[in-house]
Amino acid sequence: MFKRFKNLILCLLVLVTMVACSSKPEKKIIRIGHNQSQNHPTHLGLLAFEKYVENELGDKYDIQVFPSELLGSQTDMVQLTQTGAINMVVASNSILETFDDVYEIFNLPYLFASSEAYHAVMDDKSITDSIFTSTRDGGFEAVTWLDAGSRSFYTKDKPIEKPDDLKGLKIRVQQSPTNVRMMNLLGGSASPMGFGEVYTALQSGIIDGAENNEMSLTDNGHGEVCKYYSYDMHQMIPDIVLANYEWLESLGEDRKVFDEGFKVLNKVQREKWVSAVDNAKEGAKKLGVNFIYPDQKPFVEAVAPLTEEVLNRNEKLKPFYEKIQEYNKKYPAKEEAK
Repeated sequence: MFKRFKNLILCLLVLVTMVACSSKPEKKIIRIGHNQSQNHPTHLGLLAFEKYVENELGDKYDIQVFPSELLGSQTDMVQLTQTGAINMVVASNSILETFDDVYEIFNLPYLFASSEAYHAVMDDKSITDSIFTSTRDGGFEAVTWLDAGSRSFYTKDKPIEKPDDLKGLKIRVQQSPTNVRMMNLLGGSASPMGFGEVYTALQSGIIDGAENNEMSLTDNGHGEVCKYYSYDMHQMIPDIVLANYEWLESLGEDRKVFDEGFKVLNKVQREKWVSAVDNAKEGAKKLGVNFIYPDQKPFVEAVAPLTEEVLNRNEKLKPFYEKIQEYNKKYPAKEEAK
């Protein structure tokens, strides 16, 4: 009797051991959303981030990247990141001013004298750290920035060579009060909308044009409809990678690996950006897009009141603005290659 009982106990122990050995801890799914295509430098950077983290911690995390607004518009995804429904999102700085007005600083037109000044500022943690952590109480914080180049106007039926050319035109802008005000100062009619809606709006005639970087012409097909791209270069607005704050805090020692991954993401995206812009220009020319290089001065003068308005209304921006001017002196404007 005792022998049979002992054998039963041994069998149960073997069974429990087998079950314990066969059951692995379930991986935690990390969901990341963005609004670009799978060919875009942002997506390629996120794939490099995924590869790095999973190589280091692949037994614990399954990183899933969702491109092309599959998880909703940028604003939707920021709100989902706030609540923790998704872990991370890539969002344009423009829409973030509605979450914390300190982000207004990077939306100011003609803020940076050159791309070198822009990059130097965004890499200076004494400038960006307090901005990136300003939304912690709102549920998220920025973990790195990505290059989104310079923004210029592109239109369907006529080139933009001076601000007067924008009069009477409906131009898509990002969903930001600063961008709406900028458009009004330039004489156009601002049409705020999500990026995913722009192609259809252009095609159907709801809007006459938009403003963005060269990648939009090819990667998002806008060059199929808009045949004039005018290099007024009114803004250099970074994309910001946001993460749910509670989730970041829960990572513990793993946070070190994720922080290194954020550096990989930044490095790869910025490296890919350079060649992607060149390829986009060549591809746009094949679509019949004409590139125009207007005199910037009338555009700068037209939007100058906006900078003064914002700095007077939001005094906490002034120290950031002054530091940016120091970089503008160090890296002054130079003639852009045509």
